[in-house]
Amino acid sequence: MTDTKNSNPAGAQDLNEKVKATAASATDEAKARAKDVADTVASDAARYADEAKGAAASEVKGVASALRTAADELRSGSPQERTFSQLADGLADASDSMRDKDLGEMVGAVSDFAKRNPFVFLGGAALVGFAATRFAKASNTGARGERYAYEGREMERPVPAERAHNLDTGDVASPAVNTTPKGSTV
Repeated sequence: MTDTKNSNPAGAQDLNEKVKATAASATDEAKARAKDVADTVASDAARYADEAKGAAASEVKGVASALRTAADELRSGSPQERTFSQLADGLADASDSMRDKDLGEMVGAVSDFAKRNPFVFLGGAALVGFAATRFAKASNTGARGERYAYEGREMERPVPAERAHNLDTGDVASPAVNTTPKGSTV
């Protein structure tokens, strides 16, 4: 009688080694691909963060330039001129710092500032939020007026009189002066 357990131990052992080697190779390849994907994602995220940081720094620099222009138009030595100049200088320095630091350093600096001055940080954050809201609201107002919903229908708010003269009225019908037919009563 033949022993079926040990009929081909060398062949089974070779097959077992091949399976282990193939599994190890597949695992190594999967790890390498996952690392490549993670590196690509991290690289793309860092590039996007740098682009956003550069755009934000440019915006801050633009605001600083506008403040400097406003300060130049004010009376030299006036409190307003000095305030605008100081704000412009501070924003220009902040813009340069934004460009020079990486995102992690900036987050750390903001976090440290918030820990040292929580009320100033919260007040500044609230002011930035209010300013951003006002800016967004002003940016979304259409040339003719704001849109709003009334009883399920979307309508357009009337344009304030001080803005009405700037509108192109080529496609708007002018109101009729007297629309009542002669001889009829309304």
